[in-house]
Amino acid sequence: MPGNKRRAYIASMIRDAGRLAEFERRYTSEEIGKLTYHDALAIFAALWCEAVALNPDFPGDWRADLEPDLAVARAINGLPPA
Repeated sequence: MPGNKRRAYIASMIRDAGRLAEFERRYTSEEIGKLTYHDALAIFAALWCEAVALNPDFPGDWRADLEPDLAVARAINGLPPA
C-alpha cells in the first residue's frame, strides 16, 4: 500500500472506545431495528448453516459441554452440586 493511502487508512481507524460504542448503539437502533422477523430469521438460518458447515459437530450435546462450567459456578457461589 503506498505511503499516503496507508496513513489515511490508519488515521481513519476508530481509537476512541466511547465513539465506537456510540456507533454500535446507533447502528443497532437504525439498521437492525429495520429488519422484519422473517429477515432476521433468514439471517439466523444462514448463520446456523455456516456454523454447521464450519463444525459438523455443532451444536453437539451443549448441555454436556456446559456441565463442568455449571459445576464450577455452583462451587464458587456456595451452592450444592446438582
